[in-house]
Amino acid sequence: MLESFESPAMDHSHTTVVLSEQVRVALVNYLSQLDGINVTDMYTLVMAEVERPLIRTVLEHCCHNQTRAAQVLGLSRSTLRKKMQQHGIE
Repeated sequence: MLESFESPAMDHSHTTVVLSEQVRVALVNYLSQLDGINVTDMYTLVMAEVERPLIRTVLEHCCHNQTRAAQVLGLSRSTLRKKMQQHGIE
């Protein structure tokens, strides 16, 4: 389950960082900095911003083993390769 993890920089005495809360904080921060700029299609923006680092991080975690990374992500290997190509990830 990728929702929560222990932060390596924190004391490991049962402190858990919840990924969804970190995303929410980042979005609140982003929206507060728009200074009146009209935003549309935010769903597509967020998904595009999240997918690339997600794929890169999982690939690094799996020592660039695409088969294993695809399993971790819950994707087929061909879908992973397609997304890697879309995002310019080698």
